[in-house]
Amino acid sequence: MKKVIGYTAVIVALCLGGCASESGRQASGSDAAGAGVSGYDGGPVSGYSAQQEALRAEAARVLKDVFFGFESADIDVRSALQLKRNAEWLRTHPSVRVMIEGHCDERGTAEYNMALGERRAEMAKEFLVKAGVSASRMQTVSYGEERPFDPGHDESAWAQNRRAHFVVQ
Repeated sequence: MKKVIGYTAVIVALCLGGCASESGRQASGSDAAGAGVSGYDGGPVSGYSAQQEALRAEAARVLKDVFFGFESADIDVRSALQLKRNAEWLRTHPSVRVMIEGHCDERGTAEYNMALGERRAEMAKEFLVKAGVSASRMQTVSYGEERPFDPGHDESAWAQNRRAHFVVQ
């Protein structure tokens, strides 16, 4: 029994020693933030450069949602104006890619709302393509009624939830 325990202790010690020597050194507290990692430039740990982070923040301020009428994927005058502003910004920032999310209010079946959300996202994308934004820079997805902006159950909430939302990728 003592031999088995002794062998087990030796094996554990060899494994622990081997693991530490494989990495070449033990991690320090600063390594958690990426310091000392090959290729780390001191920028944001998120994987984006400071310039990319600034561009994403600007996009979040400029690229605004467009809203739709009840059971509609038609783009009204107000939404067209916002889509023109979105297109202008996207044309001046050709490296930016976006996901256009289609959303609905809670009324209607889940299947109906998923299809309507897809039509809304596609209509917004089609508008942007006609305005000179490359289709290859945009993807669409429908969330139907699953991700409401406003959780209320009245016309005011429903109007906020019938939208195409822009997310920079």
